[in-house]
Amino acid sequence: YGNFIDDLRVYVRGGTGGMGYPRLGGEGGRGGDVWFVARERITLKGMKEKYPQKRFVAGTGANSSVKALKGEKGKDCEVHVPPGISLVTDDGKQIGELNAAGERFLAARGGLGGSLATNFLPCKGQKRIVHLDLKLIADVGLVGFPNAGKSSLLSKISHAKPEIANYPFTTIQPELGKIMYTDYKQISVADLPGLIEGAHANKGMGHKFLKHVERTKQLLLVVDVSGFQLSLKTQFRTAFETILLLTKELELYKEELVTKPALLAINKMDLPCAKDNLNELMSQLRNPQDFLHLLEEEMIPANTLEFREIIPVSTYTGEGIEELKACIRKSIDEEAEQENEEYRKKKLLLLQTSK
Repeated sequence: YGNFIDDLRVYVRGGTGGMGYPRLGGEGGRGGDVWFVARERITLKGMKEKYPQKRFVAGTGANSSVKALKGEKGKDCEVHVPPGISLVTDDGKQIGELNAAGERFLAARGGLGGSLATNFLPCKGQKRIVHLDLKLIADVGLVGFPNAGKSSLLSKISHAKPEIANYPFTTIQPELGKIMYTDYKQISVADLPGLIEGAHANKGMGHKFLKHVERTKQLLLVVDVSGFQLSLKTQFRTAFETILLLTKELELYKEELVTKPALLAINKMDLPCAKDNLNELMSQLRNPQDFLHLLEEEMIPANTLEFREIIPVSTYTGEGIEELKACIRKSIDEEAEQENEEYRKKKLLLLQTSK
């Protein structure tokens, strides 16, 4: 995965409480807590370089004394993490997530100070191993087989500068770009490593790729109009088969992925025979059921993706790029409006029931 780190295992421990004062019944201060706080411009790679030990321990509570019968609380430890983090224990249980800058999560609580209840002896703080699991957050995720032209498309529609070459797997780590509109609206787009058949079973970059798809609001499938063949040893797939295979991979990993709003960009329209291939693909997409008998049964997804828009593009000539940007904007705006409508309905329902 190159220099990109999307999982960091850290040790956190709350501070030990302070000693009590038996003679005067004094209470020791409570140990400090360890907090994870989401901050912009933080990366897991940067965290690893800054804290090579990956240990975060909060301060010890002050002992009770004649001058201060109730000891001071220990110093809290704040760990800055990137937004879009899932917090997972060693046994795979998710204990929380931080999605936006400023959100906080209590990772390890400090121990109680010594008091009458504890025979004036302090308690140790909570300790645990936590995986900081990064799932990119973007408005749109580019999904496609290797060499479909996702990186070229990202460079055309946004200000990102991903590596582009005419061989598969140029993208080995997620690339983020932003589409800038004339009214200053920005939409973030993630170019994710190319899927291959069997990704749901963790082949290739399998799960590393698919977990990032979970955190995008919408999908933009990018398909080569002339079809796809990974290598001479693998089978050639037409554009229609490619769409079904991509859907199948998403579905086998997590069924909810197929319910996300999706757009389809049919790339490489500058190639000879592209128009004929496009006409054939459009007729197949209009009536997919009529063509499923041509495929092996294991390739057919249970649910086909419903595309809001199908846009033929060429990253080489620039054909369809502006239309695609407009379609992405329209789809994102419609989704936001729908969410607002649902939110308003919920609020109205709550008001009516409270009355």
